[in-house]
Amino acid sequence: MTEAEPMQQLDRTYVRFRGRKLSYFSGCDYFRLASHPAVLRAVKQGVERYGLNVASSRVTTGNHRLYRELERKLARFFGAEDALLVSSGYMTSIAVAQALAGRFTHALMDEKAHVCLRDASQFLDCRVVRFRHRDPVDVARRLKQCGKNARVILITDGMYGGQGTAAPLAEYLRVLPKSALLLVDDAHGGGVLGGHGRGTPEFTGAQRRRIVQTGTLSKAFGVYGGAILCSHKLRRETIAKSHFFAGSTPLPLPLANAALTAIGLHQRHPELRARLNQNADRVKSALRAAAVPFAEAPGPIVQILPANAGQAARLRQALFAADIYPPFLRYPGGPTAGSFRFMISSEHRREQLDALSDVLCQACGKQH
Repeated sequence: MTEAEPMQQLDRTYVRFRGRKLSYFSGCDYFRLASHPAVLRAVKQGVERYGLNVASSRVTTGNHRLYRELERKLARFFGAEDALLVSSGYMTSIAVAQALAGRFTHALMDEKAHVCLRDASQFLDCRVVRFRHRDPVDVARRLKQCGKNARVILITDGMYGGQGTAAPLAEYLRVLPKSALLLVDDAHGGGVLGGHGRGTPEFTGAQRRRIVQTGTLSKAFGVYGGAILCSHKLRRETIAKSHFFAGSTPLPLPLANAALTAIGLHQRHPELRARLNQNADRVKSALRAAAVPFAEAPGPIVQILPANAGQAARLRQALFAADIYPPFLRYPGGPTAGSFRFMISSEHRREQLDALSDVLCQACGKQH
């Protein structure tokens, strides 16, 4: 991988790139809360009240009251027993794995799991067994191979950020033994999927009791930092056993203050999720009508796989011509040849959505 070419975000749905103002269907700020006036005010107020950071671990002198306030609000929002903040969404699963090290004999991991989960699996101190992507039947087969006395944890994304598909969590729980645990990286699903925005467990109807849900504050909430949604017991164990948690400085206090505001916006404005779904459905409906191939998925993501390098170049050119930034990605775990990934937000205007649909239908529809 190489460093991406820089761009400047101008407002909630546009960027400046190579001197041009372009519609922006990339990034994962699904509700554009990173630029919401109330969230920005909360950052400013946090700087004035608290300064930038505590400059110390939470297990020493850095355990500010704001962190526990945010954890309790996150637990209520997601319907979890408890929550624990860490300074990075990427590190949430690693902190959990450090707390659970030695408890399991086998970790069953989706073959397309995010790289943060692959890194986390190394800390579990057990054998890692890959299973076919989103396949409960293969999970059951792999489980039998582990033996009768296996102690198992299953590791998976919740909503997959490449296509917007959701892991079948309830089906996994049905085929796994009652003692098994699910570690679910729900960075993309949290705040987006489910009737109340509680993420993939709510969307799939999976019982939370056997699920550890991890995520980030940078996507649905537009801020920064990571959150582990778990039991009181696992929260205590993570604080006690995770070297990452014990040895790191927590997220800056102004961002914790902003996250409290962002969660409040979700609670007071459920129309945000309704508008996000409507926008995504508008684009997907147009693509279906033109027979444009893409993954049918609940998330607000449209992935286009070019047939070859020539089609990729033509689509990139067509997007530029329509004043749309072309989000062509080569990402670990994604298609080897790369793909276009369009992230629909609640704040895109109808004319932007229709312009995107027109380009994709003309470049990738059945007539081509």
